[in-house]
Amino acid sequence: MKQARQRFQRGSLREVPRANNKSAWEYRYTNPATGMQDSMYLSTEEFPTRSAALARLDIFVRQLNSGHPLTSLGPKTLGELLDTFVSSERLLEIKKLRPGQINMSKEGLSFTTAGSYLSLIKRIRERWGETPIEQVKPYPVGEWLKNMTAAPKTKGNIKALMHRLFEKAMLWEVIAVGRNPMELVEVKGVTKHLKKPVVLTVEQFYLILDLLPEPYRTMVLVAQCTGLRVEEVLALPWENIHFDTLSMLVDRAVVHGRVQRVKTDYSEDELPLDPDFATMLLDWQRRSEGSELLFTSPVTGRHFHASPAQQDYLRPAGWCLVPCPACRAIAGKRCTDKEGGLVAVHAERRALAKRMKLDNVGWHTFRHTYRSWLDDSGAPIGVQQKLMRHADIATTGRYGDALMESKRKHNSIVVRRALGNE
Repeated sequence: MKQARQRFQRGSLREVPRANNKSAWEYRYTNPATGMQDSMYLSTEEFPTRSAALARLDIFVRQLNSGHPLTSLGPKTLGELLDTFVSSERLLEIKKLRPGQINMSKEGLSFTTAGSYLSLIKRIRERWGETPIEQVKPYPVGEWLKNMTAAPKTKGNIKALMHRLFEKAMLWEVIAVGRNPMELVEVKGVTKHLKKPVVLTVEQFYLILDLLPEPYRTMVLVAQCTGLRVEEVLALPWENIHFDTLSMLVDRAVVHGRVQRVKTDYSEDELPLDPDFATMLLDWQRRSEGSELLFTSPVTGRHFHASPAQQDYLRPAGWCLVPCPACRAIAGKRCTDKEGGLVAVHAERRALAKRMKLDNVGWHTFRHTYRSWLDDSGAPIGVQQKLMRHADIATTGRYGDALMESKRKHNSIVVRRALGNE
């Protein structure tokens, strides 16, 4: 006897009230084992939108209809696809991490990436949210990006995210597997810097260093002697500084107070400690009074934030905060201590900063300077790449791995220059 072919079922989804003035998604379907109607429920807090709930149910429905051609219940518009992506990548959950929380897991996105994605998703949704996925074509997307008022890097990031969205759509069988249409979109100038990176001479470096109070002076020395990104400098714990082997482990970063793994797998590495630099760190450790971190904010008892430090101390506008109680009292506004003659002193410093082209100094200046000084030291490109922990130097693949002794030698040349021991 020929067995009747099971009908493909989609089921039905609706929002229903629950206790305590809450609601839930009710999915009703026919249980293949009993032939009876059955229900399952999803929390509206975990799945706030209908498309997010449908994306969660998609796999369950495929199992219900095993043996049938897969027909997705998933998103139809790009806005619904964005909702599904936000839910599957847990972007809102990651964004809820509080300052002081540590997430060193290799699974999932970082706090920084989640925040960046949510910002880009808002732009994409405004233009394409109501558009059916199959109608999002390369040419109009390219024209939209071309006319957008944004930095080339931002446009490149939007294109990259849309490319990933279409990859997910193919993975989830929302659209047919084929060439990703976003590959045809061109964004010019993505790799170009809008401003030329600032690289300091030794004279300029010491000018800035002499104007910085602690702990910012030591922060800058650590940045210049190691080439670390500021988020890595501010996240350094003492347990990662190995004085016995004269080395340090870089494995974490702090952004907006949230601690996470470093930017890429390539950034996680062990770097050499120059003996003179290690001596300076030992002295700083004695002054840190038992803190677990190299730099602990006296205000919060946790990590420093990079942006306020840059604005208040590294930039010339913040230099008047260093020696002048009057300026400090009025939060960086123009000094009015005319009797003490400090207005003239500050004006002279700002003029000096402009003359020496230090107006755009920021934390990343020291990473650029570290690389420049390495190059000036004669360090092979492979050693430079290892010390910078940077995967974007295309030629480094030909040079192989750099030995610790070679890294130590050229790092010490930079450190002696930064500490004035040349």
